[in-house]
Amino acid sequence: MPVPRPETPSQDAQQGIRRSGGRKNRGPGAAAENRSALLAAAREVFATDGYDAPLSAVARRAGVGQGSLYRNFPDRVSLVLAAFEENVAELEALAARPDSTLDDCLAMLTEQAITAAAFLNMLSGQDADPRVDAVAARVAAVLADKLPEAQRSGRYGTHLRPGDLLMAVGMISALIARTPPADRRSIAEDAWTLLRRAFSP
Repeated sequence: MPVPRPETPSQDAQQGIRRSGGRKNRGPGAAAENRSALLAAAREVFATDGYDAPLSAVARRAGVGQGSLYRNFPDRVSLVLAAFEENVAELEALAARPDSTLDDCLAMLTEQAITAAAFLNMLSGQDADPRVDAVAARVAAVLADKLPEAQRSGRYGTHLRPGDLLMAVGMISALIARTPPADRRSIAEDAWTLLRRAFSP
């Protein structure tokens, strides 16, 4: 009785594998899946390698070609903003709660800087881009809304402006980005301890 021979990919299939470099081919109808994979990969790559991480690394981690990456996100800014849109949405949702405070919002921003320093680094001015300015304005609006109550409570001085807080967040995120992941939380806490002395009445 003849032993069955294992099936081998057709010549066309083998050529497709070679052309894709071994990447998973999700097919032409999988645009939404490709986009989701790219966003998930971007969050991981930027968290590990920072804002300047090569976009080719994002495509590789997502299992798609660079053509798919650029069809979805034509430049670095569009990819970073899409990857971290939920960060801003979470901050705005927290700020909308009547019981939330400025300290709560700063704590969330600090946590985001620890886990996603690339996003907050971008907001601190790495790119002169109106899209970035629009997102920075959303973050600044949250801080501006929470600052008056913090000043009335005596925790923050009346000399403090929302822009000072946004600058502080940018400074801390830049510091965190240069710090090994294991030390980021303690560095952020030390930095806020120093800054709060300057912000106090």
